[in-house]
Amino acid sequence: MTGAETEDDIPLGERKTVTDFCYLLDKSKQLFNGLRDLPQYGHKQWQSYFGRTFDVYTKLWKFQQQHRQVLDSRYGLKRWQIGEVASKIGQLYYHYYLRTSETSYLNEAFSFYSAIRQRSYYFQVNKEDRPELVVKKLRYYARYIVVCLLLNKMDLVKVLVKELSEEIEDYTQRFNTEDQLEWNLVLQEVAAFVEADPVVVLNDNNSVVVTSNRLLEGSVPPLEQGMVVGQLNLADALIIGNCNNQVKFSELTIDMFRMLQALEREPVNLATQTSKQGTLEPNEKPAKRENPHKYLLYKPTFSQLFTFLSASFKELPANSVLLIYLSATGVFPTGHSDYEGPYDFGGVLTNTNRDVVNGETVQKRNQAAQKEMHCLHPGDLFPFTRKPLFVIVDSTNSTAYKNFTNLFGQPLVCLLSPTVYPKSVQDQSQRGSLFTLFLYSPLLAFSSVCGLSNVRRGLWEQAQEFLSKVYRDIGQLITRSRNIDQAFLQFFGDEFLRLLLIRFVFCSATLRLHKLFRESRSFPESYPELPKQDTVESSLLQKHILELATMLDVQSLFWDDSLEAY
Repeated sequence: MTGAETEDDIPLGERKTVTDFCYLLDKSKQLFNGLRDLPQYGHKQWQSYFGRTFDVYTKLWKFQQQHRQVLDSRYGLKRWQIGEVASKIGQLYYHYYLRTSETSYLNEAFSFYSAIRQRSYYFQVNKEDRPELVVKKLRYYARYIVVCLLLNKMDLVKVLVKELSEEIEDYTQRFNTEDQLEWNLVLQEVAAFVEADPVVVLNDNNSVVVTSNRLLEGSVPPLEQGMVVGQLNLADALIIGNCNNQVKFSELTIDMFRMLQALEREPVNLATQTSKQGTLEPNEKPAKRENPHKYLLYKPTFSQLFTFLSASFKELPANSVLLIYLSATGVFPTGHSDYEGPYDFGGVLTNTNRDVVNGETVQKRNQAAQKEMHCLHPGDLFPFTRKPLFVIVDSTNSTAYKNFTNLFGQPLVCLLSPTVYPKSVQDQSQRGSLFTLFLYSPLLAFSSVCGLSNVRRGLWEQAQEFLSKVYRDIGQLITRSRNIDQAFLQFFGDEFLRLLLIRFVFCSATLRLHKLFRESRSFPESYPELPKQDTVESSLLQKHILELATMLDVQSLFWDDSLEAY
């Protein structure tokens, strides 16, 4: 539009195009902002709102593609504005993944974030004297990095971190802003996150091989023919991270990050094609849910944790299991009482809420009689044992959860981490817990506890193949045991829970044979107890562990004659 041209000179059709675009843009912003007000828990309330938001963004995206020329000349549409719409669609897909646990949505988010970078939508932002636009670009990078981390695209993460670092430097030099420290902290966090794995797998040319630890088709040991196990399905999981000083990025501690992947299948690449200009389009949702639904709670208060737990419990379908994973600092009891009940052993830390100052002052005056307030006690979980419950506690006070009582006769299992580690292992705790590492990738944990920092690809693949055989044998040890509590078998029909139980037994047997682990507190425990002779102290399993140690040339770290260990 030239300076002399008035609105009346613009053809009616083109004027309508601009008006329609403005309407769609405003509507999309309004709906997107409304997402913040939706409850984060519950499966039903949010779906129709998300659907409406998707519809408007799909229309907006297609509209700007079809009318780009008119919008360029009549509206003055800038490339960063197109990037902003693509970024919002990426965010929508990411949040849809968080709410559904469907990894295919991660691929969709990746497609849009990737297109923004490939097409340099934000390139011109640096030439405009508007710091708020540069912040949009930096936030886009941070979000893109989170999605790449979750998809294990580590090589790309390193490139993006380098680009983000340069963008932050440019931003802070040009605008002299107050949020420089904040953005530098983001860089430090993601760098620590990328380096958190204690062992790397190397190709012959010493380049790092990215390994995935999501559940692969055919990777779970099948049940023996005729084996009767429970038909329960893992439907919901609460993944809670409240460890002090653990590596984190974007409200995900490294333990939470590992556990969420242990509860997901390897994503099928349904990503939209981004190779041709204009083919990028929001997709329909997949037909069925492959993964258990998850809530990721970073440093929740007790009331937040209880709210999400109640919502999960309420909506749990029939014949389904609720899993609670707690990676948190231990809270130990302060006083001693004559009667030892479910609130007398402490538990794990919940976040302090500033609202309860009155309660805290009372507690400090009378500590011996009061129980810890900012703590999830075993007794707090009792009401939820009315339905099948699978609990994993990774904490310095995990053994508090041995003091469970199965009041309602429903399947209930608690897997509990060691509470004390040898110093060499403890020194690594900032990079994630060894116990969770075993549940996420047993070979990574085994190599780490043997002091290896890298393993050659060929050897790694050979060891993984050997472990598949070990898992099959552990599965048979569990199902053939005559002394095992039925609760373990009731959960054994679900593939995710079967693999967690097998990995737990492997972890327990490995640490019992390892020379550095001398105290009983350094071994995992469970409620109900596993029959040791049939599982974690089985001579067959010990033989396998020594074979694996020999394969990796670390056999000197293990007791060769199992009698020496006790």
